[in-house]
Amino acid sequence: MREDGSCPSCGRVLETPKVASTTPTHRRVTAENLDIRKLASGEVDVDAKAPWHFKLLVVALCVYLGWRVVDLFL
Repeated sequence: MREDGSCPSCGRVLETPKVASTTPTHRRVTAENLDIRKLASGEVDVDAKAPWHFKLLVVALCVYLGWRVVDLFL
């Protein structure tokens, strides 16, 4: 599909083009909508948590290193 919403082979308009500035999920970052002080202060809207597979890797690493320490004395 072309940028104007038309089909490249037949030329029919399949979809009306959407303006990026009117779509809230695809807003451009400009000087007007960027709050540098908020970014610098470290305020985050959502708490970032470690994914489950990272936690699993940490547990596996602890078990492995623990076994290596036990294996030293056996």
